[in-house]
Amino acid sequence: MEFAPAWWHWLVVGIVLMLAELAIPAFFVIWFGLGAVLVGLLLLVAPALSLTTQVVMWTLASVALTVAWFRIFRTDQHKTRFGQAGSGAVGEIGLLTSAVAPYQPGQVRFQKPVLGAEQWECRADDAIASGERVRVVSVEGNYVMVTKNH
Repeated sequence: MEFAPAWWHWLVVGIVLMLAELAIPAFFVIWFGLGAVLVGLLLLVAPALSLTTQVVMWTLASVALTVAWFRIFRTDQHKTRFGQAGSGAVGEIGLLTSAVAPYQPGQVRFQKPVLGAEQWECRADDAIASGERVRVVSVEGNYVMVTKNH
């Protein structure tokens, strides 16, 4: 006689896995918990599934949810990547609202939002006075590198 867990066993396992996500901040264990909850709900509809079928269903559901999260829902297009995401901002012209020097950051304001913001912290290789027009040469993390616009 094969032991087959009841529907509520899967719900308990799913809730425990989802709560474990609070202790493991990888946002990965939650998908296995949701897979267990789906199997528990499936057992409410079709209670005669064998243990092997239940485990296979849990595995497939967990893998499908994980793949869906990383491929479809989490595109990471909003993150700044060096040399790639900032390419849309390179060449943009802005107005310095505070002076910038080699080891002193300044502020630059754009007429239209650049990478989602109208004002950015900026840095430059040369000293540039407030009120000057500057051009973005690169995006480096949370600031833009600028040079005087000639």
